[in-house]
Amino acid sequence: MERFEGRCWLDWWANSSINFGGIEISVVITPTETGWDAHGQLISDLSDDDREGFIFLCDMSPVFTLRFRNGSTVEVTVTPTDDDRFTLTEYTGPADIQVDYRIDV
Repeated sequence: MERFEGRCWLDWWANSSINFGGIEISVVITPTETGWDAHGQLISDLSDDDREGFIFLCDMSPVFTLRFRNGSTVEVTVTPTDDDRFTLTEYTGPADIQVDYRIDV
C-alpha cells in the first residue's frame, strides 16, 4: 500500500443494522514494517454537536468502522489525542463488543 491521504468516515455501529453516526474525517495512512500507521482529524466545518457526539461515542466504545469513498471498510480503534485529532489502529478484538452505559436522570 502506498500512503493514503484523504477524506473518509468513521461509523459507530450499535449492532449489525443500527449505525448511530458517521462523521467525516481527514486521514493519513502510511505503511509500516508491521502494518500501517494512521492519524486523522475531524473536518473543521463540523458543528459543536457533531464534535460532542463523536466524543460521546468514543467514550462508550472507541471501536469504529473506517469507511472509504469506494465503500471499503476496516474496523479501527480511535484514540483521541488533542483538539479534533486522533490516532487509528486496526481493531483485532471480538466481533461482538459489549457496551455498558448508564444515563442517570
